[in-house]
Amino acid sequence: MIDPGGDAEKIIGLLHQHAIRIDKILLTHGHLDHVGAAKILAQQFGVPLIGPHREDLFLFESLPQQCAMFGFPHCEVFYPDQWLEEGDTVNVGALQFSILHCPGHTPGHIVFYQSGEQVLFSGDVIFRGGVGRSDFPRGNGQQLIESIKQKLLPLGDDVTFIPGHGPSSTLGHERVTNPYLR
Repeated sequence: MIDPGGDAEKIIGLLHQHAIRIDKILLTHGHLDHVGAAKILAQQFGVPLIGPHREDLFLFESLPQQCAMFGFPHCEVFYPDQWLEEGDTVNVGALQFSILHCPGHTPGHIVFYQSGEQVLFSGDVIFRGGVGRSDFPRGNGQQLIESIKQKLLPLGDDVTFIPGHGPSSTLGHERVTNPYLR
């Protein structure tokens, strides 16, 4: 499971309904809409929380304030069981995902890349026709674009990315059409 932002009870119900077993929860960054249900789900299923990069520690420490600011139900401070670094790998079943540290939206944002399947879980780094916001605390727009251009686009035009919000796309399509990458 990647970035469970909320609706823990609904997610639990769907997992049970479809007999889906999870063995870990992967986190791309520490914003509430990506981690809000993570601790509840980790406790419910007895699985570890993995990621993001340690640079997002301040976001995990500010979860109660994020909830109050955005009108979400209260969420206690928690920390991942494992922080990830550039070059680390995470196994999910038979697949191995490479970790790319892509700061800009948040300083500790990471993405999960699986080269064999040519798929990238991009969180809030890149979207179809857009990029992640960089106006949150410790965001950096220039760093975000550099992360995309230096780390993601070189992966190849055929790589499909699945963003944290909105429809998927390919890096090749975004290279040509995304106004933020021109």
